[in-house]
Amino acid sequence: MIDELLPGPVVAVEAYGVEEAGRAALYPEEQAVMVRAVAKRRREFAAVRECARRAMEKLGVPRQPVLPGAGGAPGWPAGLVGSMTHCDGYYAAALGRAADVASLGIDAEPHEPLPQEVLPAVTLPGERHLLDRLAEQRPDVHWPKLLFSAKESVYKAWFPLTGEWLDFTEADVDIRTSPGAPHTGTFRARLLVPGPLLGERRLTHFDGRWTVRAGLLATAVTVPAH
Repeated sequence: MIDELLPGPVVAVEAYGVEEAGRAALYPEEQAVMVRAVAKRRREFAAVRECARRAMEKLGVPRQPVLPGAGGAPGWPAGLVGSMTHCDGYYAAALGRAADVASLGIDAEPHEPLPQEVLPAVTLPGERHLLDRLAEQRPDVHWPKLLFSAKESVYKAWFPLTGEWLDFTEADVDIRTSPGAPHTGTFRARLLVPGPLLGERRLTHFDGRWTVRAGLLATAVTVPAH
């Protein structure tokens, strides 16, 4: 599901089910990080890292630990950029070479309603109008949850480039549908704060893609290196 949202230079690995989580193993350094975590958290932590290690192998990079760094963001091997996500029995990781991709962000969520009380905290007034229009056109999609996921992917792509927090209200997301592909589309997140510099180029927005299927929704943002 995730790989169809990503460009050719990026590799993705995904896994489903509690069995996958139970089989994944941790390196000693990772075990030390999770020593006080509950069993469920340890299983999720291990399963998504197993996806990351399989993605490393696809890129010809030796399997190695993936430790949380600043802000909880994963620390990748030198020369790689990536992102991970998991939710209720779904685990995925995406990796690319820094020569091709400046940053990545992926997110997966259960395809279910966003709690109504959360909506005002994660959306702008214009986004709420957009969600109303989309709901009229396609009532089978939980658009608020999709917008929430898009902002999660934007943040995951933003943080490695800046080392700074990006609030939900500091990016204005426009979700676009595809008439010929009703369960997939694109989105653009316009930054409402100064964006990061890539060389001499300052980013003003992030572009991404989305899909909905099999009780899940997924979003991905790719920032090209050039």
